[in-house]
Amino acid sequence: MDLTHRPRRLRQDRVRGLVSETSLEPADFIAPVFVDATTDDRIPIETMPGHERVPIDDAVDRVEEVLETGVEAVMLFGIPESKDPEGTRAWADDGVVQEATRRITSETDAYVITDVCLCEYTDHGHCGPLEAELRGEDGGAYDHAADCDPALTVDNDATLEALDRIAVSHAEAGADMIAPSGMMDGMVAAIREGLDREGYERVPIMSYAAKYESAFYGPFRDAADGAPAFGNRRHYQMDPANAREAMREVRLDVEQGADVLMVKPALPYLDIVGDLRREFDHPIAAYNVSGEYAMLHAASEKGWLDLEAVARESLLSIKRAGADLILTYFAEDVAAGLSEGD
Repeated sequence: MDLTHRPRRLRQDRVRGLVSETSLEPADFIAPVFVDATTDDRIPIETMPGHERVPIDDAVDRVEEVLETGVEAVMLFGIPESKDPEGTRAWADDGVVQEATRRITSETDAYVITDVCLCEYTDHGHCGPLEAELRGEDGGAYDHAADCDPALTVDNDATLEALDRIAVSHAEAGADMIAPSGMMDGMVAAIREGLDREGYERVPIMSYAAKYESAFYGPFRDAADGAPAFGNRRHYQMDPANAREAMREVRLDVEQGADVLMVKPALPYLDIVGDLRREFDHPIAAYNVSGEYAMLHAASEKGWLDLEAVARESLLSIKRAGADLILTYFAEDVAAGLSEGD
């Protein structure tokens, strides 16, 4: 028997941690925070156990709760008090994210990243103004899906103008980083130009550079009131079958000035995370999305899985694949567990 190589020697308890190749730290995580301008009370998100929509007046307290676990960064998502076909509340000076950002940055030490997209702000739920053929006679959203040409979708160039305005408004409110998530062609260039034009050259962009048209987004769309009123987003989000396309998309964002590169979702696309890590020197982020979170909670509630163990293992796999940053709904629970382990 050849016992020259004994890998089990290094799996014993006292040495196991010394040779561990990958580790998790609270500083690896970004915690999503939903701020709701339509409520005065916290509203539990049924499909995402443990998470709530919080009113603007509670935004600082909510972020302080995150910071207590050791997580240093938050991603803000807003639910506005009203919606329209163009999503104009997304760049309003008194908008939900703008007001929450001012309060959080002035009263906490959190690193504030803001999601820049229009799906939560348009009354049709798509990620930008619709092409003219999809608008009603009064300019509103055309909501008869059966009569719509499926090739018609979001007006890309009009959306770029809106994203510029949103990003600048977030930076003016104090955002530390801007995160465009709409997968519009040229969005990074438009936002970089807008930020630089207004004197925000030091504000970095974390682009959702490879965002797939995924079935794992369902709970988030409930949480943020962002589901499309008709149709789908397959004409601007990526085909789950494609990997080489992701590299082309990401390369374009790098050329346009992206500072951090996001893959969304995370677990079904760890190959993409790994590909990006090997190809680019930029920091790589991965979004452990709502469906990934919800399915583990559901299995845990059935008694089929140990939630704490599978949550940590899932996040470890994302980091092992090459992610430097992980946006996850497990951020606080896993971070707290890591601190207790210390």
